Parts: sequence; structure tokens; C-alpha cells
Amino acid sequence: MTPADLSRTVLHTVRRAVEADELRATVPARVSVRVPPRPGCGDYATNVALRLAKDSGRPAREIAEVLRRRLAAEPGIARVDIAEPGFLNITLDGAVGGGIVREVLGADFRRGEPFGLRPDPALLERLGSDAARWSLLCPPGLDRDLLLVQRESNPLFRVRYAHARTHALLRNARDLGFTADAGDLSEDSAGPLLAALADHSRVGATRAADRLARHLERTAEAFLRWQADCPTLPRGDEKPSVVHRARLALAEATGKVLADGLNQLGITAPAQL
Repeated sequence: MTPADLSRTVLHTVRRAVEADELRATVPARVSVRVPPRPGCGDYATNVALRLAKDSGRPAREIAEVLRRRLAAEPGIARVDIAEPGFLNITLDGAVGGGIVREVLGADFRRGEPFGLRPDPALLERLGSDAARWSLLCPPGLDRDLLLVQRESNPLFRVRYAHARTHALLRNARDLGFTADAGDLSEDSAGPLLAALADHSRVGATRAADRLARHLERTAEAFLRWQADCPTLPRGDEKPSVVHRARLALAEATGKVLADGLNQLGITAPAQL
């Protein structure tokens, strides 16, 4: 289920609640869903109940509860929680995760010319081409010299390290004699990463370089957190299982998304650091 699919599902849920006279409000033309800014808040969040509250005169939390009951019964949705003051946090079913991974692995991300990020010559000489391009997308106040050091606090390093890590996992899996096979991913910690992968095409289509950079940072962070919780490779005498193959496919899809995003920005995506 992509973000666009989920948006349509939420909108359909609103329409059915209005038709059943559970809600008295104007059905919006569209509904947005976004990846929550913090882990533990579901895979996606929507503020549709807050929007409907303005029309209906009912508290947003009451409207959210009406929609929560209906959304929780939809195929592909595992859980729906309400967060104050009326946000709906949606967790997708694990089977959906395999579909997202297969969609990413089968996608053709060729988008033509990369963004025309042109740092001035002094910045290029000081930072090099990759760091200089990324520096144009950094929040104000960030020390640009940080982009030259391989530390966790360096956002460019984190993105490229996550990309290189996916390649290392694929190499090590080949050495162990097993390959990726996208399947169900029921582990909760995979949710933020799957949501980021599903959102990649939408973010890329905006052609907003700064938004793409922040998206790559979120994707890399979600991947590294997930990796810490869910080892992709067997340990010791453990044999590769269906779970290991599904995790390897998720790692492969992550590497593809990170490489595509970096390439769009005109920044190299090395397989090793």
C-alpha cells in the first residue's frame, strides 16, 4: 500500500462515514498522509479528523474515533491509534511491507538529469563536489566543515554509510549462499523504513532538492534503527531463513532508494566507505 493508496483509503472511509450519517461534514477533495516525525507513531499519520472538526462542530477526537473504527477494518491496515489532539496514526499490515519492497525493487527510477546544484568554486575547493552540493541543502546554522568528517552527526555520511551498509549485507549474503526474497515483514521496527520507501517516488516527483535530502536522512536513520533491531544475516550456526531473505530484500530496496536520491542530487553513492 503506497501513500497514495492509503490516502484514497482514508478518503473512502470519510465518505462512507458521512454517507452512514456517522459524521456530518463536507467530504474533502483529498486527504494527505505523512510519515510521522518520530518512531513509535505508526507508519503514517493523517490530520483529517482535525480538518473535519472545523466543519462538523464536534471535537476532533470524537471524529478520529469514528474513523479509527472504520480504518482498522480495512485490508492492509494492522492498527490505528489516536494521538492528541486528534491525529490518526496508522500501522500497516506486515504483508503490505512485502508489496512495498517488491514495488521498489521493480521500479525504474531513471529521472533524467540530476538537480542543478552548483556550489561556488571556493566551496567546491574546500569541501569537494559531494559535500559542497549537500551543503547547499543543509539547514541554516550547520557547520559545513562537519560534512568532511565521518561521524554520526554528519548527515551526508549517515546517508552514504546506510547505502554502503546495504551493499555490504548483499555481499555477505552472497558469501553465505542466500539471496533476497521479498516477503511479509511483521516486525514493528520495519514500519518507519517501509513508509519511507513507499514515499520515495512522491518526494522525488516534487523535484524539491531540500525535501529529497531530508527524506534521504529519514530513510537512512530508519534503516539503521531497523538494522540494530533486526539482523539481516544469520548468526553463528544459524541457517538463512525466510525472515532473513525478506530482510535482505528490504535492505536491497533501501539501497536502491538511497542511491537514486543521491544520484538525483548529483552526489556519488559508493558501495563501500
